[in-house]
Amino acid sequence: MGNLLKEFSKGIIKENPTFILALGLCPTLAVSTSLINGVGMGVAATFVLIGSNVIIALIKGIIPERIRIPCYIVVIATFVTITELLMKAYSPALNRALGIYVPLIVVNCIVLGRAEAYASKENVIRSLFDALGMGAGFTLALLLISGIREFLGSGTLFGHSLGFTFDPASVFSMPSGALLVIGLLLGFFNYLKQRKA
Repeated sequence: MGNLLKEFSKGIIKENPTFILALGLCPTLAVSTSLINGVGMGVAATFVLIGSNVIIALIKGIIPERIRIPCYIVVIATFVTITELLMKAYSPALNRALGIYVPLIVVNCIVLGRAEAYASKENVIRSLFDALGMGAGFTLALLLISGIREFLGSGTLFGHSLGFTFDPASVFSMPSGALLVIGLLLGFFNYLKQRKA
């Protein structure tokens, strides 16, 4: 059980997809304008990670080596399609807000990277915990970035005012604000990593 918890926690801390591995930055920068978008993208990517890691770990022994990547993409695309259809049915506003970035989960380097580097070499349970950890790490990173951008850019959290007023800096609502926030956070986490070493 300790090994499984280690697999889970590495995606949050030691191998966080956004802050340590610097993967999945395109959707992170694009959808992190509000906490609601961050939660939506995080849950969608986590669902795809879990489903694809488990299926790939199950079928890895029957996939010929030379066509493994196309097979992984088909598995991932299946879970992305399920995710998109569920979002359209149960949360159309969130689906519209996330736009093209939900279908682009198919080529998200976090998902494909975990399929190739981990699920194709490990058993189902370890692959499941790896996917849960990576999904949780990605979601937490999205929440942190989205929370900072929404609060500083519009003075709200989850779309609600916090009861005190200040002049929001609209730059945080723009793409340049996303680059600024993620750059400062990457610098901060690298500083902590070097200080610990």
